Amino acid sequence: MSNLTSRQIAQKDPRIKVKVCKQCGVKFTPSKPLQSRCGVECAIEAAKVSRTKKDRAELRQAKERLKSRGDWAREAQAAFNAFIRERDKQAGYGCISCGARQGKENAGHYRSVGSCPSLRFEEIQVHLQCERCNSYLSGNLINYRSALILRVGQLKVDWIEGTQEHKHYSIDDLKAIKALYKSKLKSLEKR
Repeated sequence: MSNLTSRQIAQKDPRIKVKVCKQCGVKFTPSKPLQSRCGVECAIEAAKVSRTKKDRAELRQAKERLKSRGDWAREAQAAFNAFIRERDKQAGYGCISCGARQGKENAGHYRSVGSCPSLRFEEIQVHLQCERCNSYLSGNLINYRSALILRVGQLKVDWIEGTQEHKHYSIDDLKAIKALYKSKLKSLEKR
């Protein structure tokens, strides 16, 4: 049967249909019912590709296991900041300190992460802020505070400025925070 051409095989058994090789795109008549590649070379190439996909997945999992708490904190912070920027953009807010609506946008913390790490992921104290106010004017805190009072109220600002209980975020906490804010961002972007 191997000496027969594809046309001869198709003539002997009309149920066998010509297929297109998934690897190289050449038309061929299969010699076996579930054959999806035209020959051995294409089958070997397909196996290499699937092996590399498997290798990439294993490598991704290995990298996840090697991440430190700091790596997870950076990723959680990035997801949180992206959510804050999108939330305030969709609400129509500009920079909380100066009102600017152009240029690079940051998620500016009223109390910095360094001075109060327990408020790192507190939504009421983080708002859209322009690069100039956040980076070059150290948060432009006088204007930030007056706008924050208008936005969230004096009681909440007093709570933010008060003494905060120290929070220690574990890796599992940071993974959960990252997942939460990624999903919140997706739901905002769907609107």
